[in-house]
Amino acid sequence: MIPDNNSNDQSKQLLIIDDEANMRHMLRALLSKSGYQVETASDGREGLELTSQKAYDFVLCDLKMPNMGGMAFLEAVKPQLKTTTIIMMSAYGTVDTALEAMKQGAYDYISKPFKSDEVLLTLRKAEERESLKKENIHLKTKIRNIEKNYNFGNMIAKSKAMQAVFKLAEKVAHYNTTVLINGESGTGKELIARGIHFNGNRRQSPLVTINCGSIPENLLESELFGYRKGAFTGAERDKKGLFQEANGGTIFLDEIGELPTPLQVKLLRVLQENEIRPIGDAKTQTIDVRVIAATARDLSKEVDNGAFRQDLFYRLNVLPIELPPLRKRPEDIPLLCQFFIEQFNQKLNKKIKGIAPAAMNRLMAHHWPGNVRELENIIERGVVYAEERILEDQDFPPTLGGESNAARIEKVFDGFSIKQAQRLIEKKLIIRALTETGGNRTRAAHLLEISHPSLLAKMKTYDISM
Repeated sequence: MIPDNNSNDQSKQLLIIDDEANMRHMLRALLSKSGYQVETASDGREGLELTSQKAYDFVLCDLKMPNMGGMAFLEAVKPQLKTTTIIMMSAYGTVDTALEAMKQGAYDYISKPFKSDEVLLTLRKAEERESLKKENIHLKTKIRNIEKNYNFGNMIAKSKAMQAVFKLAEKVAHYNTTVLINGESGTGKELIARGIHFNGNRRQSPLVTINCGSIPENLLESELFGYRKGAFTGAERDKKGLFQEANGGTIFLDEIGELPTPLQVKLLRVLQENEIRPIGDAKTQTIDVRVIAATARDLSKEVDNGAFRQDLFYRLNVLPIELPPLRKRPEDIPLLCQFFIEQFNQKLNKKIKGIAPAAMNRLMAHHWPGNVRELENIIERGVVYAEERILEDQDFPPTLGGESNAARIEKVFDGFSIKQAQRLIEKKLIIRALTETGGNRTRAAHLLEISHPSLLAKMKTYDISM
């Protein structure tokens, strides 16, 4: 065994196991010239000894050898190898032998005699596979770290406003009190409801969801409360309602503001008496269901307008949770972007690393009428369109962040306080500068034309942790 003194520390470590000296010499010369750091062994037993002393990236192993053949080596070495790719070689190969070798853990199989290009191509393919495996592990680790530090249920955020929401939701999860979640479309109301259910003591019981605005009024009552056979034309059998299906668990009533007035009365009885009456049944049934409702409407205004019952509103609004729109928590945008990029990299088999500063500026400036759902869709589109590993301007819709400054300010800030507007603009500019500089605070302070200590003080004031 001749050590390769010319290889650097970055070279891939490769072991050749073959009983033919000429084959070892030929492969060693070829692969050393191609940048591998090569060692050799004359049979499986010697190879086994070497692999017990040192980690190799690749092993080229002959099938037929004295003392210990390739299959015996493969079986013996398997428990100690985690990151090594093994490629088998043989002049006596058959398809069955190749399949058996790969079942035992080999990556590929080369039949002798082979051309030098064939060996190098097989190794390059193996390198690409290993690179993808490591990248997938890295991406999964990043996602787990993001989720661990800034999540509740399946929601990701680090802004002060959303952390307060997560804290409140975590707290109410352990009680059976009715919860009303308020927020614009796309802010994640159902995700919060799921987080509350699965973090509470009903997690092992059903979570049933229904959108009150998606079912025709004449069908909604039977969906919620069920019916008895013969209750109406077409009722050929008894049918359980969603409240019965959720018994012992949680029911999530999304878009509760769309609930027709007659059903508001029946829902109020459920909340007051913990009982339901299926259509066509003379008796009521006691149920044990936690109710979580959500709405994009301002129910207090709906009460004032007579469109929603006041007594039902009070019953639902025991523990209100307000979800802020994305435009009011722009510091969450870079975190969400990275999270969605990692997800779509895995889903679409891409290798996007991040977002160019100019493109991120447009994301930060966008009004986000569709909130997080809109951001997720735009990132997916960008990942699909991207030709490079960084998402650029051209990968996003031309309308992104395209409003006039006046319209944007009008939507972001609808008050009259100059001080409040100044604070809002300062916060956005600091986040933009930190995004532009990749979190480099010294450079960000230079862009903002303020001192470094002043930047740190403002970051603390505005709870910016980039």
